[in-house]
Amino acid sequence: MRRTRRAVLFDLDGTILHTAPDLAGAINDMRIERGLAALPVEDLAPFCSFGGRGMLEKGLAMLPEHAEYPAAYNAFIKAYQVRMTRETAPYDGIRELMQALQAEQIGWGVVTNKAERLAVPLMDAMAFDPLPGCVIGGDTAGVAKPDPAPILLACERMGVDPTDCIYIGDSDRDIAAGRAAGMSTIGVAYGYVPVGDDANDWLADAIAVSVADLSPAIKRLQTQQA
Repeated sequence: MRRTRRAVLFDLDGTILHTAPDLAGAINDMRIERGLAALPVEDLAPFCSFGGRGMLEKGLAMLPEHAEYPAAYNAFIKAYQVRMTRETAPYDGIRELMQALQAEQIGWGVVTNKAERLAVPLMDAMAFDPLPGCVIGGDTAGVAKPDPAPILLACERMGVDPTDCIYIGDSDRDIAAGRAAGMSTIGVAYGYVPVGDDANDWLADAIAVSVADLSPAIKRLQTQQA
């Protein structure tokens, strides 16, 4: 008996959106305010998967236990909100992929560790057609990935069974969350993979080294034997 996946869920940063220019821009604004030189986006991109925490670690050598961390984190979020749609855009081919999913009557949604207050307006600004069936932030379910709760909430909101979904993301915690939710998974190697990490070690059902790899990987998993 062949199984047809009814929804595909995606991580956001480094999976469907190239957000590094604006994340890097926000931390570089903070560096410049402190008399420091801006860092290249390429140096900051591997830390983008960890959001503000990653930007503060790489950009200001500041970890959560630092006394000034809470104030710096809030300052980063404010700086990012000002510019988060300035240079951010979907990766080439992503809009076409969503249209292809719609043509196959497959829904799509977003499950990210980005706070909902950032993720929802960012996705609204991207004006996808078709629109996502849901946008679940890192705080929407009260816990973040690798806990499967956000992904399971997405399934609930979209009215699909987790076993009829595929989850796609660019980190080991994405794949761990998808697996824990009972889904097939695709690891994204073109995204913001941390230095020293290897997508082939995440135990995903498939690996996409480019956006062009996503469609055939989805089709292959759609038709795999139950």
